[in-house]
Amino acid sequence: MLPDAAILSAWLAVEGEGFGPILKLEAPLSFWGGLDSGTGLIIERTHPQFGASLSGKVLVMERAKGSSSSSSVLAEAIRNSKGPAAIVMRHPDLIVALGCIVASELYGIHVPLVGADDALYIALGRADGDTTVHVSSGATHGSAQRAACDVRIA
Repeated sequence: MLPDAAILSAWLAVEGEGFGPILKLEAPLSFWGGLDSGTGLIIERTHPQFGASLSGKVLVMERAKGSSSSSSVLAEAIRNSKGPAAIVMRHPDLIVALGCIVASELYGIHVPLVGADDALYIALGRADGDTTVHVSSGATHGSAQRAACDVRIA
């Protein structure tokens, strides 16, 4: 069980600020062929969360899979206001980061992508769907190698 509010640190891959309910994926997702960028729905028929909406959620996933074209699908979902509000990954990758960066640069929509350590990933795994997560890139702590950010779980 989580305390009423917990603030945990993460490392920042792409700047931004986002908040919303958690959607923790049970399996990796390829945005290319796995996400409808017009609706925000998971359309990969074999995915355990087929039909779930990413729209406005804090997407928590261990890792992504699939094509480098996933970045364009993610950027389009964000442009269409059907993408996640923030993304927390145990193992962030450049393809997902690129989708967030493109949305930021082309459309002015800043969806943060953060890397979670074990403590944060476990805490998010224990949270239920009614839990709200706020990801902020305004933290001032961390090492010189990785920018820090805060993830507030309430």
